[in-house]
Amino acid sequence: QVQLVESGGGLVQPGGSLRLSCAASGSIFSFYAMGWYRQAPGKQREMVAVIRRDGSINDVDSVKGRFTISRDNAKNTVYLQMNSLKPEDTAVYYCTAENRYWGQGTQVTVSS
Repeated sequence: QVQLVESGGGLVQPGGSLRLSCAASGSIFSFYAMGWYRQAPGKQREMVAVIRRDGSINDVDSVKGRFTISRDNAKNTVYLQMNSLKPEDTAVYYCTAENRYWGQGTQVTVSS
């Protein structure tokens, strides 16, 4: 069983930055894909970005050029660097390992 713990969320003004971290209790190297999803109030959970073991990445169009996903297998941690944040990025952000294991989520609020 792998536990995922997200951190780094908070309140930020539009145009600001946050860096989310997802620390795993075990090795993430065995997981082919690690990802970040988000769920805004009243909306379905959506994929934000996924990174595979080979380093290839997929991200949703709305975050391209602003968000960057990365993984550090040695530290068993996945990151989501979020720049140029917009109010519509407000959501609970979840980390996942192959959509099998999920963290508890971290709130990101973008507001002036």
